[in-house]
Amino acid sequence: MQMLGLTSLIMGIVNGAEIIIIVVVIAALFFGVKKIPELARSFGKASTEYEKARIEARREIQQLKQNNTTTNVDREKLESIADTLGIDYSSKNDEDLRSSIETEINRSKGQA
Repeated sequence: MQMLGLTSLIMGIVNGAEIIIIVVVIAALFFGVKKIPELARSFGKASTEYEKARIEARREIQQLKQNNTTTNVDREKLESIADTLGIDYSSKNDEDLRSSIETEINRSKGQA
């Protein structure tokens, strides 16, 4: 109970901008000033790759919907996309898997 009060007291004193400054200072101390731009570039590249994968997954889902034919290759694509997004596909049929993938993509889009 006292920890909750202490935490809210600290958060009341420190606002959002100060938290960012504190995190940057800690990162500079931990990684060194020369590593921060390299880390930022790596994070930017990772974000870009994630966005490309999300767009490609959406494009493949649209193609699958347009073809509306299910073959083993289509199922393998769905399973690959589901695996990339961290969706368990073992107990789902193709339609359930498509809707789960679409839901996950839309949820990820809302967070980005």
